[in-house]
Amino acid sequence: MSAPIATHSHPSSAGVIRLHPPLTTTRDSGDDEHQQPEQPPPPPDWLAGKWHVTHSTLPMWRSKRNVSITYTALPNAGEAPPKIDDLVEYQALESLSGRGKVKSVHGVDTPVAGANGWAWDWRGKGWLVVASSRWEVLGYGDEDEEEVQVGGDADSSPSPEGAAGAPVPGPQRQWVVTYFAKTLFTPAGVDLYSRHPDGLRPETVDAVKKALAGLADEGMRKLAEGLFEIQMDARKN
Repeated sequence: MSAPIATHSHPSSAGVIRLHPPLTTTRDSGDDEHQQPEQPPPPPDWLAGKWHVTHSTLPMWRSKRNVSITYTALPNAGEAPPKIDDLVEYQALESLSGRGKVKSVHGVDTPVAGANGWAWDWRGKGWLVVASSRWEVLGYGDEDEEEVQVGGDADSSPSPEGAAGAPVPGPQRQWVVTYFAKTLFTPAGVDLYSRHPDGLRPETVDAVKKALAGLADEGMRKLAEGLFEIQMDARKN
């Protein structure tokens, strides 16, 4: 699927986060209202690096803590966007001494054709090569922007400036909302990411929940009700 992607935007009211529903997977068979986002997709340089998974609806994270994902763009031969090295690290929740073994899951993300840099197909490395899944970015932004807005409205989204209008890293307060399609082993789910080891600010989490609940997709609205916080040892109480 393809659609024009706007490279400009004009912020309006502060504190509003706008998300778009999944672009490459259909949650409601009768729902054709899958809008193409007007905001530019997150460029690889902006998405690269370590993210802390602060909230989720995925059951597998209920028994984990200090969950992080590190994205590294892989060398490519003119591919745009490139494939991404995907490293997930976490500790078991019951190992509260702070010295619990760090476990990892390693894979490679391949951009989904026609998704304009919003969606990837993950495939595991090593013995996990038989495992695969699809994930998408539903929205992204920076908590330290004066106007925190993201999503499918070119007149109300932030315009992170960089080369060719691309976002550039800010002071470690960026956030991302991702959607994971259902697989044979896991239900569909949503994750919230933060660059900061303290996690997301409460007002950002509330705004994301409201944005998810406001989507036309009924399945996404139900997911919003199931968001839970993931323990992060570095988070300040």
